[in-house]
Amino acid sequence: MEDIKKIVEECKLKHIAVIMDGNRRWAKEHNLPTPIGHKKGVDALKKTMRACDDFGIKYLTVYAFSTENWNRKPEEVNFLMDLLGETLKNELEEMHENNVVISFIGDTTKLSDKLQKILANAVDTTKNNTGVNLQIAFNYGSRDEIVHAVQNIIDEGITNITEDILSEHMYTKNIPDPDLLIRTGGEMRISNYLLWQIAYSEFIVVPEYWPEFDKIKLSECVLEYKRRNRRFGK
Repeated sequence: MEDIKKIVEECKLKHIAVIMDGNRRWAKEHNLPTPIGHKKGVDALKKTMRACDDFGIKYLTVYAFSTENWNRKPEEVNFLMDLLGETLKNELEEMHENNVVISFIGDTTKLSDKLQKILANAVDTTKNNTGVNLQIAFNYGSRDEIVHAVQNIIDEGITNITEDILSEHMYTKNIPDPDLLIRTGGEMRISNYLLWQIAYSEFIVVPEYWPEFDKIKLSECVLEYKRRNRRFGK
């Protein structure tokens, strides 16, 4: 296999965003309950995060819970909330030791006080690390983000609105735009994810469900990215 780390450096591939789709379908096809699919999705995230570190990819943003996901069955929503909290508590020490920086984008004020404290602790614990930046989109919707940004601009009394000003008011203001967007599970849609930020991102859809995604699949996406000719409208 080609030296993926060298390719990442040559292509200046800094930021990968992922729509982690297919946990429920994977579970159904394996005659397993939905929660098992979500737990396997956590395992896939850990593998992908380690792969990003190995390949020299600095930023990884993952879509964990959308503003629309509240419409799922209450028991599944509650499970996903608990899964995030338990995963952070169980994995935080290891992620911290591996120099991971954890941050969240989305309206976290809608989460329980208990979960908000867990998230805040993860961010505070890892804020001075220098490894992979793991940005978790939780209770995130891109249209909601844009409305939130515009409202803040209005509240600040800014009238001369530019692209830079709008970018500075997004949840992602301290993170470069994604170079590559990967969606697992074969679906061909954006699902209200990073609409502003992916204006010129390359888009790769893989047929495998998210629990099946791993270092090899990520390397294949990097190789496909290498073959793309990014013209940025020129």
